[in-house]
Amino acid sequence: MNTPPSEARINFASYPTEFQQVILEKSQNFIGREFIFTAITDFLHRHKRGYFTIVGVPGSGKSAILAKYVTENYHVIYYNAQVVGKNTAEEFLKTVCTNLVEMLHVTSLQDETSLYPIPDNATQGSWFLSLLLQKISDKLEPSQRLIIAIDALEAIDPNSQPPGTNLFYLPRYLPDRVYFLLTRRPFKREKSGLLIEAPSQILDLSEYPEENREDVQAYIQEYLTPLSHDGECRDVACNVSTNHNINELDVMHRLTTASENNFMYLHHTLNAIAEGFYSEPYQFDCIPPGLEAYYQQHWQKMKSEGLSDLVLKVMSVLTCAETGEISAKGIAQAIAEDEYDVEEILENWLEFLQQHRIGKETRYSFYHSHFRLWLANQKGIC
Repeated sequence: MNTPPSEARINFASYPTEFQQVILEKSQNFIGREFIFTAITDFLHRHKRGYFTIVGVPGSGKSAILAKYVTENYHVIYYNAQVVGKNTAEEFLKTVCTNLVEMLHVTSLQDETSLYPIPDNATQGSWFLSLLLQKISDKLEPSQRLIIAIDALEAIDPNSQPPGTNLFYLPRYLPDRVYFLLTRRPFKREKSGLLIEAPSQILDLSEYPEENREDVQAYIQEYLTPLSHDGECRDVACNVSTNHNINELDVMHRLTTASENNFMYLHHTLNAIAEGFYSEPYQFDCIPPGLEAYYQQHWQKMKSEGLSDLVLKVMSVLTCAETGEISAKGIAQAIAEDEYDVEEILENWLEFLQQHRIGKETRYSFYHSHFRLWLANQKGIC
């Protein structure tokens, strides 16, 4: 083998244009998250192979974390299921297998040319992907690794492959020195869509409130710094400095509280401040257009299976300001409906909910109060 795979890096330009745009956009102005990168590194050192999954509600920074990891580890193969047209098993296998074959082709020109281009039936199950992973594993030195990063597993079209198969046909078994780094929104473990027999670890971002809060404050501080790296005044800092009714520390405190550790909320709110969207003093309860569009995407997915009377009743309870966190039993009692039917609806919406365990009871609330307020104003709910 002429050059080891870790040194024969896939050129960033070889990614589809859409992936390049996502990586650049998501990794821009990236701050903190060191505790996550440390956990990933520890997992790679502890295990010879495996799956590492980052779980978090919408806007918690999963995509940015993965994009940043890719920019600093250029040998990682990247795939994003949220990109339009890329949420099927066929597209995943076509893209990733092509990259893997290219890696083998570059590193071993004479004995792997028969795999290039990939065969027509490469997207029919996991056989070809598993074959490539084993071939690369066999050629890796003990200190080398192959890492495939997949963003937004929950975005996959469930109809793109047979029921009961692993999402994207991800392998049940992995050869040594092969790892998958995944992100997805919350799910019930038994409905994860993955049956694997390899070392695995799930890092749930909701279990690190203090670390998330510190990163949120660092993110806000970066925007409140008067000068950018090129010496120009940042729009956010300039708008804050011209508002005599509120100082920087007050902005920091109010934004940190309002964000509820959600980076998507911060991203759109800080952009809105820069664009002069808010009146003085800033009324952060007003939802900027970018955030509203983001919530609209959630709403479209939530109502994709229809809005029955029961669905609307459950929605009404969850969006009620006085409700706060509430259990499935509590919702069922409030609307005089069967608890099992309520639980089924909540499971369908799990990626948009926060769950808090109190004793043997699980209580639910929407992942962000501003999303709850936005839903409450949608026609047909309240």
